[in-house]
Amino acid sequence: MSDYKFPSIGEKFPEIEVQTTLGKMNLPKDLEGKWFILFSHPADFTPVCTTEFVAFQKRYEEFKKLNCELVGLSIDQVFSHIKWVEWIKDNLQVEIQFPIIADDGTIAKMLGMLHPGKGKNTVRAVFFVDPTGTIRAILYYPQELGRNFDELLRMIKAFQVSDTEKVAIPANWPNNELIGNKVIIPPATDYKAAMYKKDRYENYDWWFLYRDIEQK
Repeated sequence: MSDYKFPSIGEKFPEIEVQTTLGKMNLPKDLEGKWFILFSHPADFTPVCTTEFVAFQKRYEEFKKLNCELVGLSIDQVFSHIKWVEWIKDNLQVEIQFPIIADDGTIAKMLGMLHPGKGKNTVRAVFFVDPTGTIRAILYYPQELGRNFDELLRMIKAFQVSDTEKVAIPANWPNNELIGNKVIIPPATDYKAAMYKKDRYENYDWWFLYRDIEQK
């Protein structure tokens, strides 16, 4: 049994001071007012992790346009991170611009990134944290499976639409099989409101209403 209570969706991200390739950081304080994705990788100088870092860097500007920062982590010394980043730049012509946390295992244990059935390295955990420091989603992938980075980008976009529009986001949005790029309106909680909403919005029934993002 772990001595830690792992953070959950809807809770505040724990306050931690970390050493990164870009200097010391205090999370989530230093990124207050921004979204950020904290993601762990099993180890530096491994092929799947290298493909992941390149994929993240290729989309870094898109994340930044969404007011979202990226922070990597593994149980490696900062010197290893720096050398690996240099290798990626020299051999793959990709410059990793986001920070990578050097962890001795303490943070990985705190955040539930170590899974006993998958060895002593961190699994591929992903934490989505909003501008208030609240955890909005947590994903886990095993070491042998690289992540889909277009999906991580889609999730940030979907969270922001959901927050701004006060709506829910359908499966595979913006290419949902039933309603395309439209969004779902929360169902009414009384009969009068249900009938009003059903007359006002496109729907399959009073509990399944949807609209364009621009429509209120």
